Amino acid sequence: MRFQYVLSEIATGLRRNLTMTIAVVITVSISIALFGTGLLIRAQSEATKGYWYDKVEISVFMCNAYSVAENCAGGEVSDNERETILQTLEGHPEVAEVFYESQQEAYDRFTEPLDDPVAEVITPDQLQEAFRVALVDPDQYDGVVSAVAGLPGVQNVHDQREVLGPLFRLLDWFQVGAIVIAVIQVVAATLLIANTIRLAAFSRRRETGIMRLVGASNFYIQLPFILEAAIAGLIGSILGCAAVFALQEVAVSRLLAPNFTFTAWVSQGDVWMMVPWLLLTGVLISAFASFITLRRYLRV
Repeated sequence: MRFQYVLSEIATGLRRNLTMTIAVVITVSISIALFGTGLLIRAQSEATKGYWYDKVEISVFMCNAYSVAENCAGGEVSDNERETILQTLEGHPEVAEVFYESQQEAYDRFTEPLDDPVAEVITPDQLQEAFRVALVDPDQYDGVVSAVAGLPGVQNVHDQREVLGPLFRLLDWFQVGAIVIAVIQVVAATLLIANTIRLAAFSRRRETGIMRLVGASNFYIQLPFILEAAIAGLIGSILGCAAVFALQEVAVSRLLAPNFTFTAWVSQGDVWMMVPWLLLTGVLISAFASFITLRRYLRV
């Protein structure tokens, strides 16, 4: 095979079919940009989920003088009961760390964000002291809850997953939706590129017919078309990656992250990790669409 001849055919094809080449570049760039956006949404869901997973903890609220729970028949939690609860938590294999919060600390935390007359009638003794429990694995919380829920002096055990559970489920749906969007974009790009390559092959049907008559192999005839599509796909992929970078910089870094600090946000590093896959996807779908189209419409 004359490699120089193949390169000249690629250059000629790109020049003669400039409109087709631009169409492939635009199609791939838009598809890769949308594909990358889907991956970016998935990465953001993972970042948010990971951030809040680290915040998940169990709160063990102890009895105070006003408690009427079954475990609080003896009134306010005693020193021995408090020590028993603490030892049970610290000895549990699913517990990473235990933090004690007194009634005064609970009162300060409760009234700090309030600018309301209600805060003035609340006193520290009306609130419960508690143990804040950080878990080794936030998914494994049932054992800790069952270990302390029935102990004397424990009014109730609150698991933050009850609050964050809907958020986690919503993020799971976002991830599934992002993957579905990404797959749809890849399929749509493949079909659009295939149609564009078919038009390019039809406009050069005379040259391919002559090559067949002189005994050129099927692969030799198809190779210039495939490489043209791959080059156009690479250019389109680079433009699509640039669009994803712009989206992250403008929408996330400059708009969302400074104004919404309650969670983690995707960074430029996350986008750089996607770039090889986006470039490879653009080149492969272009080459694949070209190969399938040529086998069908050139009848080689």
